[in-house]
Amino acid sequence: MKFLEESEADDPILSVVNLIDVFLVVIAALLVAIAQNPANPFTHDDVTVITNPGKPNMEIVSRQGEKVVRYQASGQVGSGDGIKAGVAYRMKDGSMVYVPETANTASTAAATQPAAQP
Repeated sequence: MKFLEESEADDPILSVVNLIDVFLVVIAALLVAIAQNPANPFTHDDVTVITNPGKPNMEIVSRQGEKVVRYQASGQVGSGDGIKAGVAYRMKDGSMVYVPETANTASTAAATQPAAQP
C-alpha cells in the first residue's frame, strides 16, 4: 500500500503542468504588450513615431492605414525652390498663429509702399 501513496509525490507530469501555467502567463503578458504598442498592426489609427528627435540619426516612422513610411534624417539642411507662404507669430501665451500670405496681401503691401522717385 505504500507504493500507491507515494506515486503522487514523484509524478513528473506535475512539473510539466506548472510549466504550461508559466507559459500561459508569459503569452498573456506579450499579448497585452502588443495591444498597448502605438504601432499595433491591428488598429486602424494613423500613427507617427519619432526616434532620436533633433539628433543626426533621427528617424520618423509614419503609418497611414496599412502603409508604413520611414523617413531618415541625412543630417543636412534642406534646400530647394520655393516662395514665402506666410508668417508665423508666437503669442504671449505660447500659442502659435500662422498668417498665410495671399496674392491680395502682397499686392496691397506693394501699393502702400511709396513709389521710387526719379
